[in-house]
Amino acid sequence: MSSVTGAPTYKFSVEEYHKLGEVGIFHEDDRIELLNGELVIMAVIGVRHMKAVRRFINVLARKYGQRCLIDAQNPVMIDGHSEPQPDFLLLRAEADVRDSAPIPEDVLLLAEVADTSLAYDQTDKRAAYARNGIVEYWILDLTRDVLHVFCDSDGREYRTKLTVSAAESIAPLAFPDTPVALAELLPA
Repeated sequence: MSSVTGAPTYKFSVEEYHKLGEVGIFHEDDRIELLNGELVIMAVIGVRHMKAVRRFINVLARKYGQRCLIDAQNPVMIDGHSEPQPDFLLLRAEADVRDSAPIPEDVLLLAEVADTSLAYDQTDKRAAYARNGIVEYWILDLTRDVLHVFCDSDGREYRTKLTVSAAESIAPLAFPDTPVALAELLPA
């Protein structure tokens, strides 16, 4: 589905997005997220995607769970017009005391698991995350069984881009002393 060309559109704020949920326009189990003021219908989660998210949670919780908060498939408010629901987050402990979704300053690592959503995750989401100060962004690409790593944002785009193969390991910037093997994150 594509957006309307040449006609004015309405951009929702995070506050308006929440009000739509409060009045019952959509519910918390609907697969919708807000990015750049637009409501985005998220793809149905397939079995391999589900298994990859589960692996992310288990493997990274074992490695980093004593050092930060682990979160999965919950919203992060990256600006006043965007509240995406990434597949996985490593968060600073301060995120737990907020009365709102985590914000970019809380995020140590944000990761998406991508199969049918790969183009969206590599373009719209990556640009929004870079623009809003997400320090490190990973895309677990299930179409090629690689991990795309993005960091060092210049405020528009990530300057550092790496591709990690299934035989390699990577450590989050927040925990350089504790690498994770990509093979541990990839589902069978």
